[in-house]
Amino acid sequence: MNVTGMTENTHFCYDSVNKSCLKHVYVATIRTPLYLILVAVIVFTVCGNLVVIISIAHFRQLHTPTNFLVLSLAVVDLLIGGFIMPPSMVRSLETCWYYGDLFCKIYTTIDVMLCTTSIFHLSFISIDRYYAVCEPLKYQTKITIYVALFMVVISWSVSAVIGFGLIFLELNIKGIEDVYYENVYCVGGCTL
Repeated sequence: MNVTGMTENTHFCYDSVNKSCLKHVYVATIRTPLYLILVAVIVFTVCGNLVVIISIAHFRQLHTPTNFLVLSLAVVDLLIGGFIMPPSMVRSLETCWYYGDLFCKIYTTIDVMLCTTSIFHLSFISIDRYYAVCEPLKYQTKITIYVALFMVVISWSVSAVIGFGLIFLELNIKGIEDVYYENVYCVGGCTL
């Protein structure tokens, strides 16, 4: 052990940069299967949501208010699988963020936005199903195509404001900036 308390096997994301994040190095016998499993999950996520999108878009009999909500949710999940999961996989297995601070903010913003959009969609689908089951006679007049499209617009727009506002205005670290930059922030990391 040396003077700083680090062992000879301690790795940093950037050895030449002061305040670099610690890097955990997985052995190849663990890293390779983990990459294969996570890539398979990403491929299944993207392909499964593409099937849902194509099915609802192609067949006119599937053009119902509920299915428009499901279609929009599938688009959200497709974007999560295609754009959020791959960098997250690399960050998780390499334990370092090599894409820079700007891309970290963009990535985190889109991650927060898409996850919030997904939650809104699930909530609106629950409302839709509540009216379909509990008030079936009023369902056709209460939940129309326009109401479903309004729900989709609300889901995407409110989530975009939350995602971009939270991260780019640094509201996620508001009030703890000193603690964050002194104790949490390190070069080679991407934290929420």
